[in-house]
Amino acid sequence: MADDPREAQSDSGDGSPSDVPHVDVQVRHVGAAQVRLPGDAEQVPTDRGLLEWVDPRDPARAANRTVRDSWRVLRIQSEFVSGFDALENVAEAVTVFGSARDQPGSPGYEQAVELGRLLGEAGFAVITGGGPGAMEATNKGAYEAGAPSIGLNIELPFEQHINPYLTLGMNFRYFFVRKTMFVKYAQAFVCLPGGFGTLDELSEALTLVQTGKVLRFPIVLVGREFWGPLVEWIKTTLAAEGKISRDDLDLVTLVDTPAEAVQAVCDKAVRP
Repeated sequence: MADDPREAQSDSGDGSPSDVPHVDVQVRHVGAAQVRLPGDAEQVPTDRGLLEWVDPRDPARAANRTVRDSWRVLRIQSEFVSGFDALENVAEAVTVFGSARDQPGSPGYEQAVELGRLLGEAGFAVITGGGPGAMEATNKGAYEAGAPSIGLNIELPFEQHINPYLTLGMNFRYFFVRKTMFVKYAQAFVCLPGGFGTLDELSEALTLVQTGKVLRFPIVLVGREFWGPLVEWIKTTLAAEGKISRDDLDLVTLVDTPAEAVQAVCDKAVRP
């Protein structure tokens, strides 16, 4: 295994050496395939086609939707099958979420590198969204620790490239298929500071544990300064007004450092 997969790339594709991933903004993922489009062309994600509203009073459009949705079921099925086949040998793993906007060298990026490394050294595979920022950093830490480094990317209107620190990478069309893989093959969730995507995954994880869909699934938030106001709001508003039970407050573990996060995972995750 190369010390750094970026260094293993001797050519960027344009004849010049490169020590960083070469990302062509004209290349788009369409499911597992890559296509090259004009730079100003919009790539409509498959999820949008599934979720868009079609007026049932328009016979032509409604009939077309019925045919497309019927065939779409087979594509959804194939994504589940591909994901199950690719990940079937993943043993103990932790799914990590965080901002795609963390830049290399920033405190958030370096924190994620340390988290990935410590998880790998603790015997866990690491699963991320496979993109840049904190995802790339966490994969980098796991990769450098010699642990399985898994990235589950998603088709977006703007390109989210797959980062170069993966031992296994997949690209999905549908968010809900990808989310299933995040949960099915992990023993814990760790959330680094992030945006809407991280909040979405955090909320979904909390709901799955609260409703008993998954059992003994630790959810760890890294960064008291960042996550503390949210946890306080959950306590003083949701719990205080009876929207959740007091016991639900125990579903989240709030820590400050990657080392504390890994310790919380080791203490609470189900392991043989």
